[in-house]
Amino acid sequence: MKLLLDANISWRLIANLKPYFTDCFHVDYIGLTIPAKDTEIWNYALSNDLIIVTNDEDFLNLASGKGFPPKVVLLRTGNQSNHFIGELLIRHRQDIESLLQSIEYGCLEIF
Repeated sequence: MKLLLDANISWRLIANLKPYFTDCFHVDYIGLTIPAKDTEIWNYALSNDLIIVTNDEDFLNLASGKGFPPKVVLLRTGNQSNHFIGELLIRHRQDIESLLQSIEYGCLEIF
């Protein structure tokens, strides 16, 4: 599984997530403008087969309007530590894998 962390998720999580996810990237380090527009992030994820991980509900709206892929993991945790977010994603790895395999669902909300 390949993840693209949105700007509202710390880039510092990448090292901790790489053992659990095939590839993990952060929007600030993939060559997009900073700050990248949601549509730029969406198109990049689509072109590179990435799952967007975000706290931003705007991606839920994009998924509703454009469909999927890309798929979106929406974190509904509020402000939490990097450690908490990293552990949450690792704990939900199978759920994220199920999202990736699903032909019915394009979004996964994690609480």
